Amino acid sequence: MLAAALLTIHVSAAASLMDALQEIARQYRQATIVFNFGASNLLARQIIEGAPADVFISADEASMNRLQQRGLIEPKRRRSILSNTLVIIVPADSTMRISSARDLLSVQKLALAAPDAVPAGIYAKEYLQRLGLWEGVGPNVIPTDNVRSALAAVESGNVDAGIVYKTDALISRAVKIAYEVPRAEGPKISYPAAVIADSREKAAAQHFLDFLQSATAREIFRHFGFLLP
Repeated sequence: MLAAALLTIHVSAAASLMDALQEIARQYRQATIVFNFGASNLLARQIIEGAPADVFISADEASMNRLQQRGLIEPKRRRSILSNTLVIIVPADSTMRISSARDLLSVQKLALAAPDAVPAGIYAKEYLQRLGLWEGVGPNVIPTDNVRSALAAVESGNVDAGIVYKTDALISRAVKIAYEVPRAEGPKISYPAAVIADSREKAAAQHFLDFLQSATAREIFRHFGFLLP
């Protein structure tokens, strides 16, 4: 007798979650997970335009708010599941020393996820504005499509430094953390998750969302450097 085929659920998730979620999916036995990774603002736009999704996991509250305002998520099932911190990275072989964010004023090329659209870039811009550094740093910013593209720009040596999530820096051997933004000084980073309102597999989507808060998933998130509520 053939085993019943697993349900398939589509999960749109922030690019910074790629490695952790792929590992979690390998541990999950209740459904086949099809991921769509990218910048949270772009994923939200895709869902608004009708792209298939059962679960959305954003790297910021604003992108999730856009969907909730349009009635596209189940608000009672929305929850913040993770946090993160920002770090300044340089190529692994760089001799540049960065002892504070102020040292970015001397950096000629700084990679950021698009600072007016993508959560990682918005967080970084907010942090630099709070320190009064944005006017000096902004002209030297090289914007990228998402945080993983900012990481890649530093890995390739095409820029002198970048600001990414700590979790992104930890997965790469081609960069090193030059400065970690103190959690108390940095922006409040939140990863909300929710079931999509018109999902055809709401029960399966909710089950996966619940699994993301299980001991197994939390340990994987912790391993990749995420902060847990």
